[in-house]
Amino acid sequence: MTKLKLGPIFEDKPVKITIDLPGELHRDLVAYAEVMARESGQSATDPKKLIVPMLERFIATDRGFAKARRVQGQLRRTTNDQLSPS
Repeated sequence: MTKLKLGPIFEDKPVKITIDLPGELHRDLVAYAEVMARESGQSATDPKKLIVPMLERFIATDRGFAKARRVQGQLRRTTNDQLSPS
């Protein structure tokens, strides 16, 4: 069985998204949805529904971004501490 980075996509409130994708990326999303369907035994997910979980997964696993976010949070706390009245 293929180990995909994304788990099953659960139905959620519909959200309208407008985005321009290169044709090759769209074909990859369609292929990914087809592999997910085969692996899960469910019907193929609409490729548009893969975009949000893929972005969430990408951001959650980007170590450089996580580090930058931590540093930014520390800077904010330091700045807020300095601005707070003692």
